[in-house]
Amino acid sequence: MLTPRRLVAALSVAALAAGCGTAEDPPERAAAPEPAAPTEQAAPTPRLVLSYDGGLLVLDARTLEQIADVPVAGFVRLNPAHNGRHVLVSQSDGFAVFDTGVWTEAHGDHRHHYTAAPRLTDVRFGGSKPGHVVAHDGALTLFSDDSGAVEKIDPALLLADADGVEATAVTTTEPHHGVAVGRADGSLVVSVGNTESRSGIEILDPAGRGIAGSDECPGLHGSAEAADGVLTFGCEDGVLIVRGNEIRKVTSPDPYGRIGNPAGSAQSPVVLGDYKTDPDAELERPQQFTLINTVTAELTVVPLEASYSFRSLDRGPNGEAIILGTDGALHVYDPLTATRVSRFDVIDGWSEPDQWQSPMPNLHVQGGTAYVTEPATRRLVAVDLATGQRTAETTLGRPTIELTGVPG
Repeated sequence: MLTPRRLVAALSVAALAAGCGTAEDPPERAAAPEPAAPTEQAAPTPRLVLSYDGGLLVLDARTLEQIADVPVAGFVRLNPAHNGRHVLVSQSDGFAVFDTGVWTEAHGDHRHHYTAAPRLTDVRFGGSKPGHVVAHDGALTLFSDDSGAVEKIDPALLLADADGVEATAVTTTEPHHGVAVGRADGSLVVSVGNTESRSGIEILDPAGRGIAGSDECPGLHGSAEAADGVLTFGCEDGVLIVRGNEIRKVTSPDPYGRIGNPAGSAQSPVVLGDYKTDPDAELERPQQFTLINTVTAELTVVPLEASYSFRSLDRGPNGEAIILGTDGALHVYDPLTATRVSRFDVIDGWSEPDQWQSPMPNLHVQGGTAYVTEPATRRLVAVDLATGQRTAETTLGRPTIELTGVPG
């Protein structure tokens, strides 16, 4: 049933920019120059990618020096490709591959490290209304909301030849705002829903036949992995835990206890989640979060003296649960004990905007460093999670929206 197919982009950076013009007054843009030859470096060179309304900024992750400002039309989302080099950029008509320009090549018993100019490639996957991108078991699984199509790509192949990468069409579900996770044995865990609602998940074998399922996840949104390959899916009344082909429901203590943005770590059996309890709120600003133990199936609601947003949750290098609060501080928790182990003041206090697309503070953890944006002042701060010390700080030229990075 698995049918590989080549999916390459039909639009270049120039064509994307030209899409903003009119037929009467088409914008003129010079042809993009050929990429310069890469430069060898003594060590890996991690970089950050930040989106803004109209493009992407690329920064050196250690110095926070700006490397490039790449124009990209429209509102975009950022999805790490988990291969050390690429980021998938969600646009209205698919996932475009962005090359951050840093990589490492093995050469016998040693390695060589390179840098080059960042660029938006012509490689594109998926279709209109691209949704979730999930990295699991060495593959990326893409869900296109408008068609319900699920595809898988090997992120390692992007390193070898991005233009020659083939995606595998895995299945097509009813169109909905969904999520899918491909597993190493060829099976697939995919959300079930339609344009009006989501109700649960189904596990499909490599031939597309149903193995197991659950309809106990109203309003399903988001997925996260935990240690030992366990998967979790957020619901309006708890979570679903998937271990192998066994599905277990863990119910929230409140009738409406929504977990829509789980954040997992392969180093921890505990998943960090947001927690909202008002089904009628247009925008709830919660002051509690959840820790879900996937071994004991315990869901712990943890109070917090500040609120946070869906861009405020991440995990540390050892599985620590980290939250950027609206008090401007990083709150670091031991996920097993639900005990706060550190609190670091980083930026000024803030409030989540009414529109989720608006710039707001963003947290991204890479290695042992937490990166925090403050769009109101255009600041970007790097914090050592072991000590709380600021290792770098810069003022960006634009208020940014999303933030991710690559280790190079």
